[in-house]
Amino acid sequence: MNVQPLRPPAQGRVRVSAPRTLAHHIPSGTSVSQEVAEQTAVGEVMVRSLIRSQLRLALVVAAGFVAALLLCWALVLWLPTFTDWRVLGIPAPWLILAVGVYPLIGTCAWLYIRAATKNEDRYRDLVDEK
Repeated sequence: MNVQPLRPPAQGRVRVSAPRTLAHHIPSGTSVSQEVAEQTAVGEVMVRSLIRSQLRLALVVAAGFVAALLLCWALVLWLPTFTDWRVLGIPAPWLILAVGVYPLIGTCAWLYIRAATKNEDRYRDLVDEK
């Protein structure tokens, strides 16, 4: 093994061995929460981003709900035998529209609330100082 002996560092050079742990922390000018509270340009961008993400989520959930309703409509329209089905004397399309839509509404609402809460938590994580 060819090992070279350690030489002292040349004049004017500094050896960095570890970060300074005892150095004072220099706080930044303003925090994100101050930016939002004072309605500065950065704060407006943050709030606008949250609003955009919530709007996007609402449009996706509404589009999914409308797509599910259109699927029910297509089922009735394209399968004429489906309109002849009866459950306890009630036509199947009526049951789907009268009873089957409510679990769909509940599921869409549950998914929206869950995703909106995640969006707000992400926003809060960005704004809060941790």
